[in-house]
Amino acid sequence: MEVPFGPSAAAESTVVSSLATRRNLVLVLIDAGVWATWSAVCGYIAHRIPAFRLARDGRLFRIRGFEACGRFYERWLRIKRWKDRLPEAGALFRGGVSKRGVGGADRASLQCFATETRRAELTHWLILAASPWFFLWNPWWLGLAMLGYGIVANVPCLAIQRYNRARLLRMIPRPSQARTG
Repeated sequence: MEVPFGPSAAAESTVVSSLATRRNLVLVLIDAGVWATWSAVCGYIAHRIPAFRLARDGRLFRIRGFEACGRFYERWLRIKRWKDRLPEAGALFRGGVSKRGVGGADRASLQCFATETRRAELTHWLILAASPWFFLWNPWWLGLAMLGYGIVANVPCLAIQRYNRARLLRMIPRPSQARTG
């Protein structure tokens, strides 16, 4: 029978108490405030970018071959099972567009939706880019935790935007197809 309170339990208690100091708790609160503020700033910056600047896929937004028109996300990430459970903040700022509210199967509606997926993707790339900054004021282990948080909070959102856009781009008729079809 194992004794619940032994040298290993005392060592674990020491580690937990050394992590849960007042200073570390304050740092976590600061980190949470920085994440929230930075996320709002990035969302606002992306919101202010004119739609025409996001109308086409550049190097960052281009759908890669491995994504296979979105099938990669369906097969490997099972994205259809969980994508609608994540929050959507496209309409957070006045004049913003909710990706859930973009309707219509006409070319203009689909292009608008694709533009908004680029806007959301840019927002999440900008938010994620802040991760290394957390190492400036945090101990290394908390910096790693913040990096982990940045990845966990943003990569699923990036995957959703890329998945949706890959599917949309398949649906949008090209001008040459519209004339000949």
